[in-house]
Amino acid sequence: MLSALFGSPDQWPARDLIGYSDEFYAALALEAYRAGVFPMPLDSEAMGWWSPMQRGLIPIDGVRVTRSLRKMAKRYSTTVDHAFPRVMAACGSPTRPDGWIDSRIRTAYSHLHRTGWVHSVEVWDADGVLVGGLYGVHVAGLFAGESMFHDDERGRDASKVALIRLVVELAAVGVELLDVQWLTEHLGTLGAYEVPRAEYLRRLEHALTLPTLPWTRFGPLTGAELLAEHDAVAAGRGVLRLA
Repeated sequence: MLSALFGSPDQWPARDLIGYSDEFYAALALEAYRAGVFPMPLDSEAMGWWSPMQRGLIPIDGVRVTRSLRKMAKRYSTTVDHAFPRVMAACGSPTRPDGWIDSRIRTAYSHLHRTGWVHSVEVWDADGVLVGGLYGVHVAGLFAGESMFHDDERGRDASKVALIRLVVELAAVGVELLDVQWLTEHLGTLGAYEVPRAEYLRRLEHALTLPTLPWTRFGPLTGAELLAEHDAVAAGRGVLRLA
């Protein structure tokens, strides 16, 4: 059942920004996802609450992995929840254009990570350098992707590889709705598409009936192992259990 934290969606304005508040903390952010809403600062004082009129989604079993991406993936290894502070710091780097991750976001999502609601994926090169990653919120059958990054010099396609690892893990815990907020050109190359707000909320309501299963697969996967697991997910065979 959708949270009523923000009232009835029928009463929301017909724009992406549905409201704002001076108050912001981890539990409030978590409940917002159950209402189909996510936080993003408007300025240093006001927290904006957003529910896009057109919501970006990626199919768990339909991530587009091109031949060139498969080649790049073999250069990296991936882990889960090994370096969340570093992933968040990279995603929130002040050098990034249109950066929005401020101290309020870092504090709240770091708390949600410690309590098991937020997860990170890390991508490492052959020298053990962190070159890409992402993080997001897992609630029931929903994973809400918040941000991703790659190292411009060493991490070509590393954020895309992080997404491959993510969908493998989401398949393992029964997540069916991968929310990426807005469709971008970058995400579109990976198979992302848009649905209207009402359709997103309908899918979310079903996703919230599913259990929030614990993540247990944190260790490294080589690129070849990751691609094998992804291919199993894409073929509808679930997740391979590697010895």
